[in-house]
Order: sequence, then structure tokens, then C-alpha cells
Amino acid sequence: MALNVFDHDEYRPPVWKSYLYQLQQEAPHPRRLTCTCEVETRPKYYGREYHGMISREEADQSLSQAEGSYLIRESQRQPGTYTLALRFGNQTRNFRLYHDGKHFVGEKRFESIHDLVTDGLITLYIETKAAEYIAKMTINPIYEHVGYTTLNQEPTLKKPLPQSPEAPDGPVPVKEDRNAEERLTSLVRRATLRESDLAPKYEKIHNFKVHTFRGPHWCEYCANFMWGLIAQGVKCADCGLNVHKQCSKVVPNDCQPDLRHVKKVYSCDLTTLVKVHNTKRPMVVDMCIQEIEARGLQSEGLYRISGFSELIEDVKLHFDRDGEKADISSNAYEDLNIITGALKLYFRELPIPLITYDAYPHFVETGKITDTEKRLESLHEALKLLPPAHCETLRYLMGHLKRVTEYEKDNLMTSENLGIVFGPTLMRAPGLDAMMALNDIRYQRLVIETLIRNEDVLF
Repeated sequence: MALNVFDHDEYRPPVWKSYLYQLQQEAPHPRRLTCTCEVETRPKYYGREYHGMISREEADQSLSQAEGSYLIRESQRQPGTYTLALRFGNQTRNFRLYHDGKHFVGEKRFESIHDLVTDGLITLYIETKAAEYIAKMTINPIYEHVGYTTLNQEPTLKKPLPQSPEAPDGPVPVKEDRNAEERLTSLVRRATLRESDLAPKYEKIHNFKVHTFRGPHWCEYCANFMWGLIAQGVKCADCGLNVHKQCSKVVPNDCQPDLRHVKKVYSCDLTTLVKVHNTKRPMVVDMCIQEIEARGLQSEGLYRISGFSELIEDVKLHFDRDGEKADISSNAYEDLNIITGALKLYFRELPIPLITYDAYPHFVETGKITDTEKRLESLHEALKLLPPAHCETLRYLMGHLKRVTEYEKDNLMTSENLGIVFGPTLMRAPGLDAMMALNDIRYQRLVIETLIRNEDVLF
């Protein structure tokens, strides 16, 4: 179905396609074929649709009367296993049936056999009647007309946090206007953003999760109906985009997280956090570093000495609850080690480390290079593997740690000492290979130490 071309400044609702919705209404209804006698071996989670150990031929003959009729039988070849026999398309189809608290024959799990059969009949009917249509659904998506692809402009940057004299490169102050935007749906919201309000262009993949939609729903990529009884598609946990599972494979990596979906600061993906708050770096990093530098960098054992864990957790709680309004001043937390501890905890709890799992092997190999010039060249290439938001945050952190080393006579924190502290914090070995992690500690330290000493050259 063709879509009208329209001005980007004026939103017009998409034309939702009804063909698949109509097919779902036409799908056969389930007809339970009950067993007339009591079967002693019937499992407690099956009802009268269970017919015991009967052959395929007997099941086929019993179901031949009506489309959508079904029964459950025990396999004669493999006693103790069960088969759902279902009449569809004038033939009996047999599916291996499982139960683990819920009933399933594939990925979807159902509370009742009736729901499983209802969903199965809908899927079989639509995929039989509209196989060619479904295969071509993604060819002319509405997403390109009213979604991210054409109108991928992002909200304004947040107003800058107060900068310390030694941390001059905070966010650029620009106009802020989110109240109206937050009330709009994921598609409409993107259609109202203006070209003049561009934020840093950090690419982010969607965080799709299988989702059950209540009531009729249409895919926000292809505009087609999302069929089925449960788990009809996937929903991005960060921006709320609803699409078919097959459409999710072709949606561009341009997720624009929404505060309605992203509830935490700690343990939140770094790129997700900076995009949802429209900042260059995570607020935790900016605020903690600015607070540390404002109080002075002469404190002995800075970053090496730990603060009270209960108070560090309290700082985390305040960031999760209040965001950039969290009070981490000396009035709230007199001990500076609590703030340094909160910053280290933020990096430790990132689901994807600051130096990502994908880039980790390249950084470790860099640490093994003994020639200084070659190590710097290798590090420069490794930094290109980091997502932009990660690289920008690493640049800002290394600049701060370089300033910490300028007071090493007072704080006793050399680049080597900081490498020991931050190596395992910023770099984590992929998987849970304890031996690999132990062997890599030395190289983690060398990588961070080199980054600190050469931050002005590498970034």
C-alpha cells in the first residue's frame, strides 16, 4: 500500500495494513476431541483431549471430521512422550508436545492446550495463505517514511553541569524541550524532532525482547498486523519500538531510548544512558569527576582507598532515583573516597564494560607489545573498535586520571598505581574464564597505564 509523501515537520499517521488482521479473523477455531473413556495413564496437566496410546492412523481417522479439531496421544514408538495431533488443511499434523509448567511445541509457551492450539491454527493459516506476502513485508516499510530512517534527528543536549576549571570539555549548552516530546509514541516522537536540535550521533542497536501484546497491534516497521495469541513480536526495552521478530533483523541500529523505558542509571548500558539523557557522557562520570576535582586531587590514596560500601551504595541509589539531581556534594558525603568508590562501582556494573568485550582481545594484545611506539600505534587502532560513547567516556576519564598523576607527590597515585586500580574495572574478559582473567591482569594494567600517560596523543 502506497504512502503519501509529506513534509517532515508535519506528522501524519501511518496507514496500517489490515490484510493479516483479516486472515487472523478467518483462521479455523480449535475443536477439542474428547475421549469418551477414562484413561488411567493421563498426565495431570492434560484434560479429556488426552486419548492415551493410540496410533497415528487412529488419530487421523478421529480428527477427519472437522478443521481445527485436535487431540493428544502418547507415542507408541516412544512411551512417555506425547504428541499433539491437529487437523489443518485437510490433513492431520503431528507435533511433539512438551510441558515444563507450561505447554509448548516450539518457542512459545502457553498456560493451556486450548491457547496453544488457537495460536497454532492462526499461525498455520496466515503462513499458508500469505507466505509470499509475509516474505515481502519488509520491502516497503513505513519505518522509512515516518520512523527513524528518514527523521533520525535526536533531542537537544542537556544543559551542562557546572564545570571545574580543570575539566573544561563538558556538554555544550543548548535549548531543552522534552515535555511535549515525552507524551508522544515512539514513531510520532521521532517525526517531531527538528534538524537544528541534533545531539551527538551515537549509534545504538535496539534492545528487542519477545513481547505479548494485549489487543490488536501493528508492526511499526512494516505496518502489518502482528498475528498470534501471545508473543506476537518483539519490543525494544529502551525505546518501545514494536515490530515483528523477522522485521527486527532489518531495523537500523538507531534506537533512541525513552525515559519511560529506561529506569536506572547504574547497570544501564552506557550508550543507552547517554542517548536517553542526551549527554556526551554518563552523568555519573561527569558529576563524580567534577566533584572530585573541585575538592582537590591531593588526597592520599585517591581511588586506591575505599569508602564505606554502605554509603557508596547510597550514592548509587540517589543516582538511580534522582539522576542528575543527585546530591554528591561534601555536605552529603564528606569522605571523598565515597565519590571515587561510586565512580568505580558505576564502571564495574556496566553490562558491557567501558572497554567492550568485542574490543577486549585487541587491547590485551596491545598490552603485550614491548616496543613503546608500536604499542601506541596498536592502541590507537584498538580505540577505533569502541562505540563512540564508550570512546568519549574513556577519553574524559583518562584526561582526569592524567590530572590525578600531576599530584602524585601528594596523593601517591602514579599512572602505574591507577592502572592497577582501573585495569580490572574498565576491562573484563569475555565469558567467565577465571584463568584468562587472572593471566590478563598484568596487561590490563599496562593498557590503562599507557592510556593515562599518552591520553593527549591517543585521543
